[in-house]
Amino acid sequence: MESVQSWISEHKLTSIGTLWAAAIGASMTYSRARTPLKPSLRLIHARMHAQALTLAVLSGTAAYHYYEKRAEEKATIAAMAE
Repeated sequence: MESVQSWISEHKLTSIGTLWAAAIGASMTYSRARTPLKPSLRLIHARMHAQALTLAVLSGTAAYHYYEKRAEEKATIAAMAE
């Protein structure tokens, strides 16, 4: 798990791009099987789903980064107080 986290940390843009492309593909596949829409509308919906997923992941990552840094600062302050 730690090796995956370090790879994602080093390749942030690649990770986000891969997630976005996977979301586009999954949404296109799902909409093709479920709804009789034109391909252009399927693509628009897939793009919207991918953008929503990407924003959710970025928000989660920002929150994780914030709380991780905050915990490190508290640990540093506690170590200095000892």
